Amino acid sequence: MDTLAKTEFVPIRSRLLLRKAAYPFLLIALVATVWSTLAFGWDLSTASMPFLIGTIAYLAILERLIPHNPDWHPSRREWGRYGLYYLLTTIGSVIAELAVLAGVQRLSPDVPRFGLAVEIPLAVLLGSLASYLIHRWGHTNKYLWRLHGVHHAPDKVNVANNGVNHVLDIMISQGIVQLALALAGFSAEAVFAVGLFVVAQGFFVHANIEVSTGWVGYILANPEQHRLHHSTELSEAGHYGSDLSIWDTLFGSFTWYPGRRPNRVGLHDPASFPPTDAVVASMLHPFRQRDKRPTSS
Repeated sequence: MDTLAKTEFVPIRSRLLLRKAAYPFLLIALVATVWSTLAFGWDLSTASMPFLIGTIAYLAILERLIPHNPDWHPSRREWGRYGLYYLLTTIGSVIAELAVLAGVQRLSPDVPRFGLAVEIPLAVLLGSLASYLIHRWGHTNKYLWRLHGVHHAPDKVNVANNGVNHVLDIMISQGIVQLALALAGFSAEAVFAVGLFVVAQGFFVHANIEVSTGWVGYILANPEQHRLHHSTELSEAGHYGSDLSIWDTLFGSFTWYPGRRPNRVGLHDPASFPPTDAVVASMLHPFRQRDKRPTSS
């Protein structure tokens, strides 16, 4: 059955509306969550979880309503397997956060230096740049690639397998980004806002949805760009920025134009990593692999 037949239950006009409104709605929900949390003094860590769950549920529903590729829908078994990866990487993320938290609390000022209206955009820029650099390094450094390559093993891209990562990869990448923000002296509120933005963008760019972001795609990353990042054709697999796309433009890794699609996603050399369903082998693989140049970029 072709893509059109599989989505026939959604009228064409409604699909077009969803494609245009899907991303703005996510951004509005993000801003509303940040504003309400800070305005009402809610606990920052507690407020993050409902937003995370809501974002995953929202994008998972959109994957059924406006799919990019119906063959990329995860099966129930894959949802369970991806959930195990997500649990492991969440543990890694928590460890990284705990390690950085003391520094954030000691280095961050009690009162924002410039006001949150200025501080949050600056924190987004710095955090995004740090994320871009460590992500690109993960593709070019043979030791870091042993970790990051686990994320590129799936031959499909969807909201569920955004969580397919090596524990150490998450600890290193998130730890560096958070340390950069802490050392710059941003407040805990600004770090919280950046964290939610990164969560929203991370799941959005992995979502198996057909959306239209127009010119915004040259500022904020979108799913079309991130599918190219997962391409097996290394010449088009740039786009290391999963939140802001401006760094790819500045550093020459921007390859997207509207409508450009990869022929295949996954590893350039699939045999270089265990299959995604081998969770334990994927976690142990970086410590067993021989010295090799990165096989994906």
